[in-house]
Amino acid sequence: MVDTTLSTTYREYIDCLNRQDWAELEQFVHVDVHHNGERIGLSGYREMLERDFREIPDLHFDIQLLVCDPPRIASRLGFNCTPRGNFLGLDVDGRRVSFAENVFYEFDERRIKAVWSIIDKVAIERQLGPSNDPR
Repeated sequence: MVDTTLSTTYREYIDCLNRQDWAELEQFVHVDVHHNGERIGLSGYREMLERDFREIPDLHFDIQLLVCDPPRIASRLGFNCTPRGNFLGLDVDGRRVSFAENVFYEFDERRIKAVWSIIDKVAIERQLGPSNDPR
C-alpha cells in the first residue's frame, strides 16, 4: 500500500503557488518554516514567494519528478520563464530561460517545516551565452 496523502498535499501546495493564493499558503507551510537552514517563518516564506512572482511575472512551478518518503518529499521543478533584470546574479533582462530546481521538503503535521533548494544556475548561464559565464 502506497501512501499518496503527502504527495497529494504537495501537489495542492504547488497549485496554491501557481494561483498565487497567499491566503491559502498557511494550510501548507508551517509557521516556523526553515529555508536552506535559515528560519524565515511563514511570513518570510510568503514574502520570498511574492518577490519571486514580482521579479518573474510568468513564473509557473511544473513538477517534473516527485519522490515521496513521508515525512519528506524530493521534487524536481521545471521552469520556463522570463525573469526581469538580474536573476541569481545574471543579467537575464526579460529573456526567456529554462531551468530546474531540485528541492527537498520536510513536513510536520502536513505542513512544510523545512525546505532545501538548489537552482541549476549553470543551465541559465549556458542559455545567456559567454558574457554571463563566470569561468
